Amino acid sequence: MSAVSEYVGNIKDAVTSIFEGMAVTASHFMRKPYTVQYPDRMPVRVQDTLPFRYRGILEVDLEICTGCLACERACPIDCVVIVVDKDPQTRQMLLSQFDIDIAKCMYCGLCSEPCPTGSIHHTTEFEGADYSLESLIRRFVKDPVMAYKPKKGPETDPQIAPILNRGMTYLDQWAQPGGEKPAAEEEPA
Repeated sequence: MSAVSEYVGNIKDAVTSIFEGMAVTASHFMRKPYTVQYPDRMPVRVQDTLPFRYRGILEVDLEICTGCLACERACPIDCVVIVVDKDPQTRQMLLSQFDIDIAKCMYCGLCSEPCPTGSIHHTTEFEGADYSLESLIRRFVKDPVMAYKPKKGPETDPQIAPILNRGMTYLDQWAQPGGEKPAAEEEPA
């Protein structure tokens, strides 16, 4: 008789658990819906609360890109593709392609570390969802662009100097103690 009582007990447990589950479901039919709309309602934008070194979607300042291919070599998953040609007339480097596949990018920051001018950097943009993988390839070069050639002294071009200063600030904050790129020394007051 123990097999029959065990069988009946199992049926009773099944009916009880189904009833409990349906009671929870039915209680939600009676409640007022509670939905939090995205983006969350905050007094300050989320992008404004992120630190300067936040690793969001990659961006490139072509005005200060030297075409050295350091970022392409440093990328472990080959999401950075750069094509550099030499102009036969002027003998200067021409950037004919600079693409970043955001779908492959793992936001490690290894591409922005070796850049000598800080032209490739992460932004605070983090919403990169899209419907196709092709639209996640960021193409930064429309027409061939001359690569930036660093000057021996400070940059004198008033349009490029602020971009270069921002890039160098980005690099200085990346520098580790004892690393190749020392942080900018503060002047005594």
